[in-house]
Amino acid sequence: METSKVKKIHDYGQSIWLDFIDRDIIKSGKLKQLIDEDGVRGVTSNPAIFEKAISSSADYDADIAAFSKENISNEDIFYRLAVKDIQQAAEILLPVYNEEVKGADGYVSLEVSPLLALDTEGTIKQALELWEAVDRKNVMIKIPGTKPGLAAIQKAISEGLNINVTLLFGLERYREVTEAYITGLEERLANGKSINEISSVASFFLSRIDVLVDPILQEKELTDLKGEVAIASAKKAYEIYKEVFSGPRWEKLAAEGARPQRLLWASTGSKNPEFKDTKYVEALIGPDTVDTVPMETLDAFRDHGDPASRLEIDLEGASAVLAQLQHADIDLNQLTQQLEDEGIEKFNAPYEKLLKAIDAQKQTAQ
Repeated sequence: METSKVKKIHDYGQSIWLDFIDRDIIKSGKLKQLIDEDGVRGVTSNPAIFEKAISSSADYDADIAAFSKENISNEDIFYRLAVKDIQQAAEILLPVYNEEVKGADGYVSLEVSPLLALDTEGTIKQALELWEAVDRKNVMIKIPGTKPGLAAIQKAISEGLNINVTLLFGLERYREVTEAYITGLEERLANGKSINEISSVASFFLSRIDVLVDPILQEKELTDLKGEVAIASAKKAYEIYKEVFSGPRWEKLAAEGARPQRLLWASTGSKNPEFKDTKYVEALIGPDTVDTVPMETLDAFRDHGDPASRLEIDLEGASAVLAQLQHADIDLNQLTQQLEDEGIEKFNAPYEKLLKAIDAQKQTAQ
């Protein structure tokens, strides 16, 4: 049988994770099949994914009915449901985690409540609780890379948690995230604790950047830049990654077994029908990175994707794209902050919808 185009991406040093989870994919053997046939090496989840899974399936009804007999909140019920799914997915991915380069992949991500995105202490508390509840070495706790999230990321790393930093759009914030990660490792090392089993990724959201920027480019008659800003930003982020995770400061940590915090490309499904549906995946294949893809994008790439290493091609062109924005008085920092603010709302809405769905199911069960 011919090797899957998705699986071939790993030949270029990039890991493909699936941006989807539900009980059917776990129980039906579909997740195991994706690991075996397409080389899927991890799973990410978010409130919107869980909302769809719980609202559109009867798979969770029995658990919700059982939990509703206890005196716990709808949020507690949700996390009990989610933890169960995450644990089962983590077991399926454990052989990937235990491969020769142990801990390189095989992770499943679970996000703290989006309602805590601007609450440092609340995020730290819940991250530690979820880490203990899942109790799997190949879980990552997702913390948004907001300003208040930076201190939470640093603290969680210093406590030995694996962290997936989510909701990143801007280069300045990404650099701050790498600083939080490295400082967290340094703190842990200073406290006499090991850092050789900690893993982290920084999730850079891509297609949403172009969705916001492209209409502005159209207005300013810069149509040749449409669909290019997110990819240019990602290439510049990779330059920052290579700079930060080298040199004396990093080498001291690496000597103790520290792993670089890999860049993860998120929101890689094309939202503009004018673009090829595998556009973002193809453009950003490169070493020591992760791409988390929704099921439809994975299916599309398997069918007609073109795997090749392109992340470091035309870095001068990427710089030129961002320079043209500046020349046209388009403030990318301001726009990426807008995207972060909107991103919090985009996770809050399905989360609140999810809690209402659980409440409705509780009423039915009584």
